[in-house]
Amino acid sequence: MMGARTAGRVRIERQGAIALVTLARPYKRNALDLAAFEALDAAARSLGADRDLRAIVLAGEGKSFCTGLDLAAFHSAPETIARLMSAAAGEAANLAQRAAWGWRRCPVPVIAALHGEVFGGGLQIALGADLRIARPDAQLSVMEVRWGLIPDMAGSQTLRGIVRRDVALELTWTGRIVGGEEALALGLVTRLSDDPLTAAVTLADEVAMRSPDAVRAAKRLFARAWEIPADEALGLEAALQADLLGQRNQLEAVRAGLARDVPRFGPAHD
Repeated sequence: MMGARTAGRVRIERQGAIALVTLARPYKRNALDLAAFEALDAAARSLGADRDLRAIVLAGEGKSFCTGLDLAAFHSAPETIARLMSAAAGEAANLAQRAAWGWRRCPVPVIAALHGEVFGGGLQIALGADLRIARPDAQLSVMEVRWGLIPDMAGSQTLRGIVRRDVALELTWTGRIVGGEEALALGLVTRLSDDPLTAAVTLADEVAMRSPDAVRAAKRLFARAWEIPADEALGLEAALQADLLGQRNQLEAVRAGLARDVPRFGPAHD
């Protein structure tokens, strides 16, 4: 890795066109305090503006991806709750929601590597990723109900595109813990791996070899196409395709494919 920098509770490392974003509070199993929320929001915003970036991998340092909210930290400083629930003027999502939803807003693919405990807010951050690769022995839970709460980090939006409504309700109402195998069967994770971080980086490397314009357009397309009528989705599909045709990276993809050569893509044009 190169180009590492740490912002609060999050470490960002660049490996070529890929960014590895690591929750870096292992002594607390990456439990989320106010500094962690602020660091995640800042990381998503800064990386989302990087036109040279091709993919992002989310991971957690230590024994777990993230055990959720650091209740003790917020209990000892209750005034921080207001900051967590605040949204800037013209911004629909508050700080807590942006820590997860911000990854959906990023124009590049985001892949989460999950191990150990992935509870509550930790699971909601993972659900903000486009893909999730988990260890078979990972433990996942929509745990907020155990504290008398509901998922409030965009969980209502991310869960609906990943599992059926009845599954989302059952997991939310019970707060039960599911293992990796059940999470895969339910659709909470994309696939399993004994080494999810390596698998996620390998997948990110593979995506980074494709035209960044096409990859970004595909993320925009599928983010919208699931939620709009078919005629609108078809129009969006056609418009995005028209925007790709003839662009430098699209022509380079054709050249490299015909020549069986390694493509030399430039920055995303959007």
